[in-house]
Amino acid sequence: MSVMKRVSLIFKAKANKALDRMEDPRETLDYSYQQQLEMLTKVRRGVADVATSRKRVELQMNQLQQETGKREDQARKALASGREDLAREALQRKGSLQTQMNELQTQYAQLQDQEEKLTIAAQRLQSKVDAFRTRKETIKATYTAAEAQTRINEAFSGISEEMSDVGLAIQRAEDKTAQMQARAGAIDELLASGALEDNVSGRTDDIQAELDRMNTSSDIELELAKMKGELTSAAEPPKEIESNGANGEAKPTQAAQSEQQGEGS
Repeated sequence: MSVMKRVSLIFKAKANKALDRMEDPRETLDYSYQQQLEMLTKVRRGVADVATSRKRVELQMNQLQQETGKREDQARKALASGREDLAREALQRKGSLQTQMNELQTQYAQLQDQEEKLTIAAQRLQSKVDAFRTRKETIKATYTAAEAQTRINEAFSGISEEMSDVGLAIQRAEDKTAQMQARAGAIDELLASGALEDNVSGRTDDIQAELDRMNTSSDIELELAKMKGELTSAAEPPKEIESNGANGEAKPTQAAQSEQQGEGS
């Protein structure tokens, strides 16, 4: 395949794709319907023209018929007056008129037949145009409904061009937000470790930063010791109390007595 043929093929393919993307079936149907209406109008105009010609021939036939009757009357009168020569002349003219009359009758029959055919064709075309109009409106309504449903589904699924742009904008915003959050966390860690200096709050040397960390660790250890003490106290069983049988006074248990003796010694 030559270069020019390839270029021509590529151009035709791209043009066809672009035209297919631009084509709206509803507009195409309306245009086709308009073309059919124009054709129907032409057929009706043709019927009117043929009918006009037929009427003109009919008028000419009526005039020739009157003229023929007139020449026949003249021949009769001339023959009654003894003018056979005039009667013969009148009859010759009558014959010529009759010849014209026969030709007009042939034309009239042809025009009448043509008018009938065009009338039938116009009626059939009118039926087809009416049927096409009904189908056209049905197809347009169906296409419009399908187009609306497709746009709704695309909007819900997010694959339409508008929703895709919105989705991309949201994605970019989320990515930038995550990036800023990560950057802020990294800067906080660097400030806390001393790798970066806080130029706004004032300079902090490494010794002071280490002291701050020690204080923080000491506070944490104290809090942990307090929590351990609370857990140990909650886990110890309560001390038993024995009642004195004689006077009803409570006396310490054996463990308590042992503890008191140890304190006395």
